[in-house]
Amino acid sequence: MLRARGAHLDAIRRNGLTVESARGGLHLKDVQVTDKADGLAPVYAQYPIEVIGAEGVWLHTRDGRKVLDLYGGHAVASLGYGHAGWTKALAGQAAQMNFQTNAVPMEIRARAAQKLLKFSRLPFDSVFWINSGAEANENAFKMAFKMHPGRTHVAAVEQSFHGRTAACASATWGAPQKWLFLPRAPFDVSWIKRRDVSDIANHVTGNTAAVIVEPVQGVGGAFDMGQEFLAALRKRCDDTGALLIFDEVQCGVGRSGTPFAANYYGVMPDIITTAKALGNGFPVSAMLLTPPITQALKLENLGTTFGGGPMACAVAEATIDAIENENLLENVTRVSAHLRKTCKVGPVVDFQGLGFLHGLRLDKPAKDVQKALLARDILAGTAGDPAILRLLPAFILKEEHIDRLRAALAVL
Repeated sequence: MLRARGAHLDAIRRNGLTVESARGGLHLKDVQVTDKADGLAPVYAQYPIEVIGAEGVWLHTRDGRKVLDLYGGHAVASLGYGHAGWTKALAGQAAQMNFQTNAVPMEIRARAAQKLLKFSRLPFDSVFWINSGAEANENAFKMAFKMHPGRTHVAAVEQSFHGRTAACASATWGAPQKWLFLPRAPFDVSWIKRRDVSDIANHVTGNTAAVIVEPVQGVGGAFDMGQEFLAALRKRCDDTGALLIFDEVQCGVGRSGTPFAANYYGVMPDIITTAKALGNGFPVSAMLLTPPITQALKLENLGTTFGGGPMACAVAEATIDAIENENLLENVTRVSAHLRKTCKVGPVVDFQGLGFLHGLRLDKPAKDVQKALLARDILAGTAGDPAILRLLPAFILKEEHIDRLRAALAVL
């Protein structure tokens, strides 16, 4: 007999199933699935549109609408949709060899690593390929504690988001109270106030194995940390021996208008973690490691089944090639400047963020503006800050698309 309680019962009711009580529990009587039941676990609240196709920066919906996508699937669609070079690389690698383990050497894996290292323009010397931003951050924490046995503490920053896996959620602002659910965290965590240089020493001590920071926060509202704060973190890590981890899962691989936000701010971390834009929709992430960390690695300290797969590496290489060959860093810088110059209209009172990780501060709830924009065929995002409308568009976005946004905002 199938039983359901609490949240499971809520999910059953949402999906149109008939239930009756049975000995203190509930069991399915007549399974009557409505048209709304899609078999998916209830995880995300969904937008009131169904997308059936996409091209460039446009989404095509089942009811015939053409929607300007300024959200990019949570900052993933860096090249937009249907990019010819990316599609060719993926299809070509799939035809040649779709997968093989890291135990088998492959040219594409090493070639993509060298391309990412060169693209970074920073003194990293190795790449560890994995599958998601959370997985990259988990492994970064592991390396920090390997480098500092006996230490028990990680310092993060208020309003941060680092992922939903155990270690990442432990360092994510508010997660232990909202959705971590585990009986204990794998390490001690404290949170530094954003941009507060004077608060750093209160949290980064001789017991701190790592400091993790998003140079530009994503979920936290496209909030840029600023050069002074990041440089102060670097100095404190140097003084205490803690590793400095830049979580550039959202802001990295060109979204800042530079290869990484580390380039923009001129602050060198010990590890960069990145994902999202790197694969343009294909699951791939990476850790970029400095020489001391590479030298400390032993065989099987880190591991992955799917990370570094040939298809993932082929699309990462194709994404970087497109960013460089199509001058997309320059495009991000130019078009984001146009955004700031022209879009302080309607409910917009200020801007924050960097490049194509931008927050529009509003004088009304962002969820209301988001809804009004979607009614005008523009998809934007929200953030942890209820007054921030978050923009994470593809790097191919043009000034004409910003002008369309401006016109819509002006009448709200």
